[in-house]
Amino acid sequence: MDLGDKTIGVAVSDELGITAQPLKTIRRKEITADLNALQDLIREYQAECLVVGLPMNMNGSLGPAARKAMNMVEKLEGFNIPVITQDERLTTVMVERMMIQGDVRRERRKKVINQVAAALILQGYLDRRAREHQDEI
Repeated sequence: MDLGDKTIGVAVSDELGITAQPLKTIRRKEITADLNALQDLIREYQAECLVVGLPMNMNGSLGPAARKAMNMVEKLEGFNIPVITQDERLTTVMVERMMIQGDVRRERRKKVINQVAAALILQGYLDRRAREHQDEI
């Protein structure tokens, strides 16, 4: 997930946990509605864990945005499913640049940027998990 003040970008992985795909952007309303929308997706996609982007400062410290994300992580932990944070520094900036280079129109970028950022966050987690698994072999 890419947690923003106005939207939540959501991505899912394939069944093997190799690749991440953008899924949807949830327009934030109030916390109960946001959590209900996420709970519905967890059920629909039979999620085994949640990966939440943690917007850390460039020096690695936790700023206001990261503290907001951690507050949401605490709420998500009530779903009784593992919740993992993934460093997401500059993810949205990278996605924006890629979309501009790909000549994606501004209106389209605004609609999908958070879900594409969520896919990048999830892919980072999947890649890290694969590397850790390789190290164990």
